Amino acid sequence: MAWRIEPLSAAHRDRLLHFEERNREYFAHFIPDRGDAFFEEFDQRMHALLDAQSAGTDLFHVIVTHAPETPEPAREPTACAEEIIGRINLIDVDAGQATLGYRVAESVSGRGVATWAVAKICELAVRSYELRVITADVSHENPASRRVLEHNGFQEAGATSWEGGSGVRLRRCL
Repeated sequence: MAWRIEPLSAAHRDRLLHFEERNREYFAHFIPDRGDAFFEEFDQRMHALLDAQSAGTDLFHVIVTHAPETPEPAREPTACAEEIIGRINLIDVDAGQATLGYRVAESVSGRGVATWAVAKICELAVRSYELRVITADVSHENPASRRVLEHNGFQEAGATSWEGGSGVRLRRCL
């Protein structure tokens, strides 16, 4: 299965909402739930993300793949549609540094998507965004995410906490 990282655009809106809705319960196992307001105000949130991206303060991306659509009985061959299987973002971009955040769909969890995406975003961070340092916060409830980061050269940089949780901050110098 081929994966690709694309900068977030307005064209991703419907597929991104579907991705978030479909994986809401799964994500809540690792990070605080975004709440109903996130989904009710999704269009406003999407516009805010695109505005921040245009300003260069945040760099949002989606991880996409080709997934077979459910064929109708009379259709052959099966068409393919691009499916969002993850998000990977560099936020608070400033002075050559940024914070990494990512999430992958439950359906592809454990298949190497996150490890691949973190490696690719680190390449993009250097080549396209001229970043030198990336940090990432990982909850104690998500050891798999910590392994993904460590596999990609991130090292522990201390403890961290946020509303509803605590974890470890990891850092990578690029």
